[in-house]
Amino acid sequence: MPVRPGQPGVDAGHALRAFNRYEIKYLVDHAALAALREEIAARLDPDEHSGAHGYEVWSTYYDTRKLRFYWEKIEGIRFRRKLRLRHYGDRSTISDDTTVYVEIKQRVNRVTQKRRVALPYRDARLLCDARQLVASEPGQAAFIQEVLGLVSGLDLRPVAVTGYHREAFVGRDADLGLRVTFDHRVRGRDRDLELGADAENRLTIPARLAVVEIKANERVPYWITDLAARLNLSVARVSKYCQSVEAFGRAPRSVFHIPDHDFQEA
Repeated sequence: MPVRPGQPGVDAGHALRAFNRYEIKYLVDHAALAALREEIAARLDPDEHSGAHGYEVWSTYYDTRKLRFYWEKIEGIRFRRKLRLRHYGDRSTISDDTTVYVEIKQRVNRVTQKRRVALPYRDARLLCDARQLVASEPGQAAFIQEVLGLVSGLDLRPVAVTGYHREAFVGRDADLGLRVTFDHRVRGRDRDLELGADAENRLTIPARLAVVEIKANERVPYWITDLAARLNLSVARVSKYCQSVEAFGRAPRSVFHIPDHDFQEA
């Protein structure tokens, strides 16, 4: 499927997109979510792709045999990165021609950097799984070579799939560049790791909790942190990928693991 403007996550007209952002995450009980959403919606606009009900986000994460990327996150390494394939929308519609994103997300001190290219799913798998160079548009070649060097040099392979339902809001006026997302029903699997596989997923974060992320280009506005304090929200060091690795027993549960009581099949 060709890239179309209006698809969630699609950056039409850009061969390679790069984002530098500061991020803050909160774990919010659904009992408190309505009040937070009301205040966020009063000051921010719905993301153009979010619509009235939000959209699905599915990702396949790659790592080494010894889970190097996982451990770098757990140990708080100041420069760390991860590789993933990402799809926005209904996973049951994914085919070889569906547009997905090949992304390198890295952390440099306190700044999060994300670089990505849009490719047909067939080409994304050839690149990341078969380790083959794929055709690229102008401006993509260096990034695709970097991905190929990463998967080949570190012997990366798919480790986990995560999925969730996202509501997204974007800033206006003085808050341009601000983005707030609510991620619900965070779930995943550790087998059948193709994005469109008709496979069973399990909740990896309790259904009563949502992951709320605040993303800003330069600094997080004071009104956001004041709002979080007023609602008694605490900053959480949560990684959906790491949570999935631990939930499926690929690594011991760290001090950052969210207790798995009340989990249900998803």
